Amino acid sequence: MTLITTTDDLAAFIDRIRDEEYVTVDTEFMREKTYYPQLCLVQVAGPNDAAAIDPLAPGIDLQPLFALMDDPKVLKVFHAARQDLEIFYQLTGKVPTPLFDTQVAAMVCGFGDSVGYETLITKLTPARIDKSSRFTDWSQRPLTDRQLTYALSDVTHLRPAYEKIRAKLARTGRAEWLTDEMAILTEPATYRTEPEDAWKRLKVRTEKPRFLAILKEVAAWREREAQRKDLPRNRVLRDEALVEIAAHAPTNADDLGRTRGLGSGMAQGRYGTEILAAVQTALAIPDAKLPRPEPRVEPPPGIAPIVELLRVLLKMVCDDNEVASRLVANSADLEAIAGNDDADVMALKGWRRDLFGEAALKLKRGKLALAITGKKVKLVELEK
Repeated sequence: MTLITTTDDLAAFIDRIRDEEYVTVDTEFMREKTYYPQLCLVQVAGPNDAAAIDPLAPGIDLQPLFALMDDPKVLKVFHAARQDLEIFYQLTGKVPTPLFDTQVAAMVCGFGDSVGYETLITKLTPARIDKSSRFTDWSQRPLTDRQLTYALSDVTHLRPAYEKIRAKLARTGRAEWLTDEMAILTEPATYRTEPEDAWKRLKVRTEKPRFLAILKEVAAWREREAQRKDLPRNRVLRDEALVEIAAHAPTNADDLGRTRGLGSGMAQGRYGTEILAAVQTALAIPDAKLPRPEPRVEPPPGIAPIVELLRVLLKMVCDDNEVASRLVANSADLEAIAGNDDADVMALKGWRRDLFGEAALKLKRGKLALAITGKKVKLVELEK
């Protein structure tokens, strides 16, 4: 096993794999006590070499690794990449490219929605993953041999899995089906957290504009404070307290101190002063500029049976073609298609239209029917 703890060893390892067609990458991190993920280990493997890189080693400079992540000639292969990519974006301001996510690719290769790493490896290779170190504390040093074996298996077993998935994509001509998903993963905006948008994460029952304005301002304050102190949001102020503050709009420390989970000590201190200032900012917003939720588009009356027929069609088509239905259309898409033949949804564009969209429109127009033969649903073309 190779554990890299110095900049020189890291540079030498990167030099050995920098001319490879692809590398597999994974990370181990902790996030329970911080706002930003704390990177604890990076595993990288070329077709013939693999190493675990210790970012917590004293004096190590990760720049050679970052240069590899930014090299346009080397494909970076991850499984379920989003959290790993967020870490690299936070550290460098860039998303590793070019990129291949085997979890996304598996969705067009017959492995279902969001297949886990162990399941994918078991189906594609003879390897069996030792899961005993999955929930270990990766920030503790020294790392054990068991931990390193587990960590490196995440990139060494990914090599043959990637090559088999790549071969299947080539055989089926489905590589371009991944384009939209990979574009989302490589878009930096995917990993930015804007404080002004933090309120949208919260599930609230009321849509009163003034309530939403206060919620927006206080949630933005909490997000900035959590980022500044690198603490989980709820360690700064719990979601329930945000909602209660928005509902009661306190204007002084005494009123604020009655908020459950906040207390008079916090209300009288710096946090209290800043929260009350955020409330005052929201109360001063003119009515015309208050935030308003997106208008709900109610489906036309009687459309529910059409949606359910489209849902059956979607499942049948995706099962027959070994594609995860989530990649083709979601419930909102089905409702939109049921109500409008020209709905602006991905399911009516590109390969999704060829696979499902055209059949969906034919079903709506009475040119296609669903029938049951034995235990299988099949499509029947109708002449009209």
